[in-house]
Amino acid sequence: MAKQFTPKVVTANALLEGDAVWLTEDDRWSRDIAEAELLIDEAHADLRLIEAMRRQSEVAGPYLADAKGTDHGPVPVHFRENFRTRGPSNYFHGKQTEA
Repeated sequence: MAKQFTPKVVTANALLEGDAVWLTEDDRWSRDIAEAELLIDEAHADLRLIEAMRRQSEVAGPYLADAKGTDHGPVPVHFRENFRTRGPSNYFHGKQTEA
C-alpha cells in the first residue's frame, strides 16, 4: 500500500549566510517558515524541489520537510525543522537575538 503524501515545504540553507530558508509561492527564499509555500500535492512538491535544486547560486541542500498549515502559515512538524526556525544554536545572533 502506498504511503499517503503529507504536506511539505521546500527548505534549504542560504548559500552565503547559512541561515535556514524556505521557498515561498512567489519563488523567494524567506527566513520565516510562515511565508513558505505549503505543498499539498506530491507531484507539485517534487517539481518545486527540482526548481530549488537548480538555484545552487542561492542555496545549499534543498529538501522537502514535513509541515502543517495554520492560520499564520506553515509550521514544522518535526523537532529538527522546528529547531532550524530558531537559527544557529552555537550562540545568540540573528533570529535568536530578536526572541
